[in-house]
Order: sequence, then structure tokens, then C-alpha cells
Amino acid sequence: MHRSPLTPVFAALQVALHVLMVALTVYVMVRALVPGGQYRVAVTALAVVFLLIYFGGVLLRSRPVAARVWLGALTVLWLGLVALAPEAIYLVFGLFFLYLHLLPRVWGLLAVLAATICSVVGFALHEGWTAGGVIGPVLGAAVALAIGFGYRALYREAADRQQLIDELLDTRAALAERERTAGKLAERQRLAQEIHDTVAQGLSSIQMLLHAAEGVAPDHPALQKIRLARETAADNLAETRQLIGDLTPAALEGQSLAGALERIAQRASAPGVDAHVLVEGEPERLPMPVEAALVRVAQGAVSNVVRHARAQRMRITLTYGEDGVHLDVVDDGIGIAPEVFAQGTFGLNAMRSRVEQQGGRMDVESESGHTAVTVSFPSPVA
Repeated sequence: MHRSPLTPVFAALQVALHVLMVALTVYVMVRALVPGGQYRVAVTALAVVFLLIYFGGVLLRSRPVAARVWLGALTVLWLGLVALAPEAIYLVFGLFFLYLHLLPRVWGLLAVLAATICSVVGFALHEGWTAGGVIGPVLGAAVALAIGFGYRALYREAADRQQLIDELLDTRAALAERERTAGKLAERQRLAQEIHDTVAQGLSSIQMLLHAAEGVAPDHPALQKIRLARETAADNLAETRQLIGDLTPAALEGQSLAGALERIAQRASAPGVDAHVLVEGEPERLPMPVEAALVRVAQGAVSNVVRHARAQRMRITLTYGEDGVHLDVVDDGIGIAPEVFAQGTFGLNAMRSRVEQQGGRMDVESESGHTAVTVSFPSPVA
């Protein structure tokens, strides 16, 4: 959280209150210890206990019930000091701030009024009724009320400003993340276009030229090598086009995630391969990078099934749960060879890396008759 510029002000006010309470308590003790002072031991003991409880309970201010018990104990000790020493009425000035800060507004005002009356009466019992004995506590209460209400207004303004600053920072972070995501997608699109216009077009031209060469010289001694070169160019062209497809999330354009998976399954369907898509739970919109990762994993897993698994059935399951979203691509093919499964393939490692970059997890299970690729993304934190 951003630190409020008014935090040092509040800290300074708290330190000033602590210094005030210590200074007034020490003054009461000194007045009691001077020659001719009464109740020296009792006043000193009560003053020391007052300070110990005051600093011992400062940390309780964040807990309303404990803070009010602590404030009540300070008030009782203060009344005891007032009964023994008239100078103890000065401590009420610090108590005024505590009443106004720790108690609800009405109860705080009533506590200030009651403490003011106790101060006036306590001083009168020691020194008699005087104008100063009445005006002093009343004036102190008025000053404390003005400062206390000003403190509350300042605190509310600081809290509102802090909330606004936090919201602005969150908004700025979200916008920056969107800009980074948009920049990544734009760069991927540009890279895919460059590969398409250079490498893919070049491989396509090479394949066409070699195919033409096969037709022109069917009896040429190097025909077998020409055919091998053409097939190699065709394989590389297919891999390049798959790379271009991985860079551009075309399957998601203009449709939902479930629709993109349906499209992938339809393309994978062929004689002897039965592909189905099942959506469970209540569909919800996911962050675009997560949806793109799910589509890419589904494309890669389905491609592996079609090319290598010799499967008859394949099921793509998309599950929206309370803990997140899950994608399962399951087939009944021959499975992944143990040595290949142990080392991992480039395609599987690339899919796992894509998932982990977006904060997800990918698991693969494989045996003859059952291969499952499972991807899980946790629910985004609100």
C-alpha cells in the first residue's frame, strides 16, 4: 500500500501526546516530593502505576474493548491522583484526547464533560472555588475538542485520499499489464507475419520447384534425392505453418473458448477418429493469455493424437470449477513410448512452458489405451 503523506503528521501527534502525558505525570510527582508536599508515597506510587499502565496499554488501541478497559483504568488512577494532589487535574488534558479518539463521538463528548466536572470539583476541594479553577479545565476541554475534531476530519480526509491513491495505483498497474499483453500479442503477430512472408514462402517455392523438376526429368539419376528434398521441404513447411499458428491465436478470433475447442475437434475428426468436446460447469470469461494458452495446448495435444496415437476416440473436456478451469485431452491410442515419455518431447515441453508462464500446471499420463493431457489454471484472485 502507498504510504500516506499525512502519516508523519499523525505519528508526530501521537508522540506529542506521549510527551505531554509523561511531562504532566512527572510534574505531579515532583510537586508531591517537594518539602511540604502531602501524600508523597501514595501520589508517587499512583503516578508511576499511571505511566506504566499508559505505556503498557498503548498497543491495545486497535482493539476497541481492550482499549476502553485500559482507558477506564487510567481514569480511575487519575481520579485517585486528583483526590490526593490538585496538580493532577492537568492530566485530564491528555485524557481528553484519548476519550475523543477511542470512544464513539457521543460517549467521547460525555466523557470529556464528566472529566471536566471532576477536574473543577477536585481542584475546588483542594484550593477552594476560584475563577481560574473553573475556567482552566473548561478552556482545556474546549481546546481538546477543537483539536480532536480537527484530527478526526484530517484523518478521514487522509483515509479517503489513501483509498483514492490505492485505486489509482491498481488501475495504473492493470493498464500497464494490458499494455504489456497487447504489446506481446502485437509482436507475436508481427513475427508470425515475417515468418510467413519469408521462410514459409521460400519453403513453398522450393517445394514447387522440386515438384516441377520431378515432372520434367522422371528418369533423372538424382530423382530419388530430388523427391527426398521435396518431402523435406514439405515437412519443414508444415512445421513452419504450425509455428505460425502457435504465434497467432486465430482459433479464438470471434468465438468463445468452447467454440475454439469445437473448431479444433472438427478439424481433427477423420475417418476412424471420433473427437468430442464436453464443457462442464458455468462458462466464464478468462484472461486472454490464459484462453490462448488453453487453445494452444489443445491444438498441440490434438495434433499429437492425430499424427502419432493411432487413436479411435478422443475427448476434449473443459471444466469450469470453483478452484479454477481445467482442460483434459484424452485418447485411447497406443500411448507415448516410455523412453520418449521419460525425456519429454519438444512439443510437450513447449506446452508445459506456455502453461507455467501463465501460472498454470500441466500433467501428462500415458499408457497403452489411455493418454491424458491435463491443464489447470487457478481462479483469478478478486
